[in-house]
Amino acid sequence: MGQRATGTFTTTFEPLDSGDPALGRMIVEKTIEGGLTGSGRAQMLSVGTAVDGSAGYVAIDRITGTLHGRRGTFVLQHFGLMDRGAGTLTVQVVPDSGTDELLGLSGTFQIDNTGGDHTYVFDYDLAGVS
Repeated sequence: MGQRATGTFTTTFEPLDSGDPALGRMIVEKTIEGGLTGSGRAQMLSVGTAVDGSAGYVAIDRITGTLHGRRGTFVLQHFGLMDRGAGTLTVQVVPDSGTDELLGLSGTFQIDNTGGDHTYVFDYDLAGVS
């Protein structure tokens, strides 16, 4: 990836009925600051297991804002797992989801939640932009 944006974000959660008591479903709203500024709205589906510390979640997250001065929207896809307390998380831009000045956007969005504060590192490329 050729460029990097860093910053912080805050979240609010709105639980929804998943229709299945074993699954959690919610709307996640984000306010994003830093190299990427704007807002995000995601739908998240999660599940826990009978083993303490094991769970999974997926989410589709539409981001609207400005990335280093370029306005538009794009979609992030989240895939998170906890395996007996050991977590992995992959968050990537959905190919060809960028609009307006973010056409051709690709990249990975790393999230850190140390101490309850959300920070991000967004490594990205814009096709045809150096």
